[in-house]
Amino acid sequence: MLQAVLNGSRPADAHPALPIQARHLARDARAVARLGLTSVHVHPRGPEGEETLDPVHVGDAVALIRSEVPNMEIGVTTGRWIQPDPRKRMEAVTAWARLGAGKPDVCSVNVHEKGWVDVCKAAANAGIGVELGVWTSGDAVTLRQNGVPPSTVRVLAESTVSDPETAVAEAVRILRALGSLPVPVMLHGEEDGAWPVLEYAMRMGKDTRIGFEDVLVRPDGWLATGNDDLVRSALAFRP
Repeated sequence: MLQAVLNGSRPADAHPALPIQARHLARDARAVARLGLTSVHVHPRGPEGEETLDPVHVGDAVALIRSEVPNMEIGVTTGRWIQPDPRKRMEAVTAWARLGAGKPDVCSVNVHEKGWVDVCKAAANAGIGVELGVWTSGDAVTLRQNGVPPSTVRVLAESTVSDPETAVAEAVRILRALGSLPVPVMLHGEEDGAWPVLEYAMRMGKDTRIGFEDVLVRPDGWLATGNDDLVRSALAFRP
């Protein structure tokens, strides 16, 4: 599977085509759906462009994307940098259960963040799947020690090393530390390491992702024109 990660934590001025408003996220989701993608991950924003877990804004973004691409899997973040208090993160995820068409299908929960197990439980109770973020081999060990929560749909193995010469080696270290898992692993990198890791993931037959959250430029170094441009470049790596 190839997933499109449409905006991430980037500020609005990071790229002229970066989708911030809900209608722009829906536009980009529609564009990547035309290329055959069935999953998007977004970071909903508040009125000032700030990342938010507020059910009002999360629901608006998800519902608008769903209205444009009804069969798309829609994921959102639960990042600690948005809400440091794990109890408040749990409360937000719990409230998402009442959003109807605006309820996310999945949410990402990072294993290195305090309270991650409880946030996973809140997601399960809300009927929302979990993408477990594993950023280091140490995170992988933590996950193996705790076990994969039953609501988990996939593990996100992220090589946070942006050096293109070593990003793949870091990705391999994380994969080895994860070992055998009962759910799929989605392997990806970021910035200058994004394309080498994506190429490796595709060559190895693993799920991966691409989009403005991870990288702003195409493999040739030119600034991408949009998320759909990045997806087209990624699809060219398919064996």
